Amino acid sequence: QVRLVESGGGSVQTGGSLRLSCAASGFSYSRYCMAWFRQVPGKEREAVTSLDNEGHSQYADSVKGRFTISKDNGKNTLYLQMNSLKPEDTAIYYCAAREKLLGARGNRYCDTTYTDWGQGTQVTVSS
Repeated sequence: QVRLVESGGGSVQTGGSLRLSCAASGFSYSRYCMAWFRQVPGKEREAVTSLDNEGHSQYADSVKGRFTISKDNGKNTLYLQMNSLKPEDTAIYYCAAREKLLGARGNRYCDTTYTDWGQGTQVTVSS
């Protein structure tokens, strides 16, 4: 059974930093696509960053240059390093995962859909 547990959220002032962690169990990170999303109450959940099947990262324009996604396959842990935080980064941050998809040529790949989610961790940035 897939289980994702986020930690590391908290309250910081503008310009501060936080590192979120997502501990996974029930699957191997090397076989899964991983991502971070965030959601503000009353708004849609938005993708923050993701890792594709080759380990390449993508970022929302709003966080480029400030956030960094990484993972430790040995520890089955996904990280989100957040620097230069702004009040508009305030949200609940979710870790997401899905097993890599199988292409017609037998290749494994990631798309933008995710099947498993953590419970979320609150990040609050004050001005």
